[in-house]
Amino acid sequence: MEFDGSVLIRSTADLKMSTEVQHTQRVTLHCRQCSTVLGDSLGVCGEVKRLDSIICLKVTNDVVVSYATASREGEMANCIYSSLKCCCCRSAVGIVIHSAPSRLAAVRSMFLLYKPNISCYILDSSSMVTASALTFDTKTCKESMNEVRQQLEAQLQQMLRVKSRLDDSSITAEINK
Repeated sequence: MEFDGSVLIRSTADLKMSTEVQHTQRVTLHCRQCSTVLGDSLGVCGEVKRLDSIICLKVTNDVVVSYATASREGEMANCIYSSLKCCCCRSAVGIVIHSAPSRLAAVRSMFLLYKPNISCYILDSSSMVTASALTFDTKTCKESMNEVRQQLEAQLQQMLRVKSRLDDSSITAEINK
């Protein structure tokens, strides 16, 4: 473990965990410069690998949205976006895309937090790690539907077993009369 300012940090070498954040795993997202809370895993809905960013539906009031800017170069070419800054240290923590070509259309109006500028506090293990050490991939709809189907089929099998037992016990009760 390390002491960094006023925060006790368990280094990633000491941490035995999956690098993939599960939907059941609770994580808070912090500014890497000053540790201000910027969001949590309940607002996370994936990541954009080409922008090295976490996609969030919502962030805290400690995230300040700047004026819109147009970009003509790089991955953000032909985009209009606003920068996101931490209200405490004024560090750049991400962007919100307002207008973009089709390759980035799916993330318009969502908060994109730059993974290199974000730290994550993992509640289950009480540890702070860099967001770059984690993945925030989401399951496809097909994967989620297959999981639900398997759960429903298991419940159906259990209900059929219970029904069979009830039928057997009612037959036995009638025979004993």
